[in-house]
Amino acid sequence: MRRLIAAALIFLTLGPVPCATVRFADVDLSQRAEARPLRFAGDTSAPMRFVRGWRLDSPNSRFGGFSALAHTGPGRFLLVGDNGHWTRLTFDTRGAVLSTRIGALPTSDGRPARKTMADVEALAVDPKGGAVWLALEGINQVWRLDAGLGRIESRRRLPPPRWPTNRGPEAMVRLADGRTILFSEDADDDPRGREALLYASDPAVPGPAPLRFFYDADGRGLVSDAAPLPDGRILLVHRRLGFDPLFTTIVSVLDPADIVRDGVVRSRTIGRVPRPLAENYEGAAVSVERERTWLWLVSDDNFNVWQRSLLLQFELVDLPPKRAPGSKKAAR
Repeated sequence: MRRLIAAALIFLTLGPVPCATVRFADVDLSQRAEARPLRFAGDTSAPMRFVRGWRLDSPNSRFGGFSALAHTGPGRFLLVGDNGHWTRLTFDTRGAVLSTRIGALPTSDGRPARKTMADVEALAVDPKGGAVWLALEGINQVWRLDAGLGRIESRRRLPPPRWPTNRGPEAMVRLADGRTILFSEDADDDPRGREALLYASDPAVPGPAPLRFFYDADGRGLVSDAAPLPDGRILLVHRRLGFDPLFTTIVSVLDPADIVRDGVVRSRTIGRVPRPLAENYEGAAVSVERERTWLWLVSDDNFNVWQRSLLLQFELVDLPPKRAPGSKKAAR
């Protein structure tokens, strides 16, 4: 019954509701956006400390629905929506938008993107060459695009069994050693947890089958995104639906060293998004500047008038240390 209630909440909140009011009645392709600062004083003692945030707005009809985020340089961000469009934003040191570029992702058949064929839920960017990997829900594929986002260089289907259409690849992490991890949102109704895949190399190129494992979220909700940390661990963002607030976002840390074939891994909570900033956070990125580690989160407004596209910055301080090798608390 609890899973049925959760499914109903997800459909009503995030799915295509016939009477839902959308933000754009007419098509506008303006290349501009603004970031309005949020007024909120966060907790300065927690490991995940709020620094600042903005509400993002644009008259462009394709702006929004952000489900993936990358920090590509000081003040520079790549945001990708589940509508098959991308946005590049550059901020100045005061937090004002300096430049905006909004465009459509390439498609496998050259035709305009359709939601069912361009539902991007996660991305990763090569810090050296700029290539971009995209994880697409529904069609269960991983694509690698060129740095200009104009061409699909390679693509590969996830191995069978097929992940559910609306519960497939939701988070993707490229590790420093070239491995890639894909987390499903809610695939495989298994008591051990939600199914995930570990690729030994580029997931968009044909190669050996990935290693399957399970992630036990331990009541935090469903994984909505992930990002690599400087120490080699993975930061996981969870989305839990309720009534007050509607969205609860919980952040935890997982060590990929705990992953074994068909095994179960767990993570440790480091914080959550404060209640006044509650939204549908689906994109995460981690950056290191001036020897300080920052977490960036972006929310998916689902193109609803009652939701917001928020970009938040947190500082990560005094994260829990790695577990000693051989610890049985993280995996079983």
